Amino acid sequence: MRVSNSLTEWKQRREALAGTIGFVPTMGALHRGHASLVERCLSENDTAVVSIFVNPTQFNDATDFARYPRSMNADLDLLECLGVHEVLAPEVAELYPSGLRFRVEEPVEENALSSLMEGRHRPGFFTGVLTVVLKLLNLVRAERAYFGEKDYQQLQLITQMARDLFIPTQIFGCPTVRESSGLAESSRNALLSPAARGKAACLSRALAEARSAEEANQWLEAEGFAVDYVEEHWGRRFGAVHLEGVRLIDNVPL
Repeated sequence: MRVSNSLTEWKQRREALAGTIGFVPTMGALHRGHASLVERCLSENDTAVVSIFVNPTQFNDATDFARYPRSMNADLDLLECLGVHEVLAPEVAELYPSGLRFRVEEPVEENALSSLMEGRHRPGFFTGVLTVVLKLLNLVRAERAYFGEKDYQQLQLITQMARDLFIPTQIFGCPTVRESSGLAESSRNALLSPAARGKAACLSRALAEARSAEEANQWLEAEGFAVDYVEEHWGRRFGAVHLEGVRLIDNVPL
């Protein structure tokens, strides 16, 4: 496994690669959900590339950015064990040489996809996500890229961006991986106490078992969660909650 920490180094590596390339972009703090994306990537491509980059432009809260879990050494060990060929782990200054002067935004309209749910509660979030993903897709130039369905709204926007901007990389969504309790695997789970981690499984149960979004909201509030939203779109039910100051999201098909 080769690790490129500079874009100059990566570009040299990229020119040496042959065959089909698959790409899994991550923000590190890797877990079984990431591993499932990597395993699919490895099974469908000659070369698997994984990026590790905690993207500052998608955080509207500096404290949240500083608190986001980072475990580079453990992440690299996991990726090597999985059989990943290439890792791209650039510095912020290299990916944003001009700051956020050039960025990707969906036009703000009443029913714009980016104005719903995460976009409404995290101003600037999708601008940061779409911008960094576009940069990474252009750098890696993969045939296929893999994203988890836990971030389903994000997946829809990335798919639309790639289509509308004629990015040749095919975008694939992969099923959410869950802990035995039903809690969706997430890097943020590591910030929860053991007791809260057990309680957090109520999120997936409420979304799956409640008879309506309103009932799921009431269920979660009764369990002590601070609820940002429970909504239904695209045949799925979505929820975002806070527990011990940690923000968790999930969605289930209806």
